[in-house]
Amino acid sequence: MAVQILLNLMTAFLWMMLIGDGSGSGFAIGYLLGCAILLVLRRFLPEPLYLKRVWSIVKLLALFLRELVLSSFAVIRQILSPRLAVRPGIFAYETALRSDLEVTLLSCLICLTPGTLTLEVSASGQTLYIHAMDIEDAGQLSRQIEGTFEKAIMEVTRL
Repeated sequence: MAVQILLNLMTAFLWMMLIGDGSGSGFAIGYLLGCAILLVLRRFLPEPLYLKRVWSIVKLLALFLRELVLSSFAVIRQILSPRLAVRPGIFAYETALRSDLEVTLLSCLICLTPGTLTLEVSASGQTLYIHAMDIEDAGQLSRQIEGTFEKAIMEVTRL
């Protein structure tokens, strides 16, 4: 992956030198040209294109921002309502993630989302104990975490 990034940057700088344009637009055009060259030569490269991983990271960040906004509004709605109608609770979440990096990233994303908090990770690293501000159905919350954060983390780390 590092070789691909380096090739792409070298192509961009070479393009800037060839056309004699040191501006940001010249670099952008050279970078896009480098992306096109890598796309054409992708079958000769030993690894998948790094742009796939970059796109997966962008999707993970967008997913996190969406969940952050939605959960923030849910917490604000609970705070501003005259009657407190929350059902706090703790549940165990079995994860399919295997590496320490993946589990740590999932734990951090859960902690950064308002209304949820990772309390502990089991010694095996396969079970997360999560506190949620409002649990209607722990199974539904588990499926939501699995379908959003866990799936996106696997897409980023397992290309």
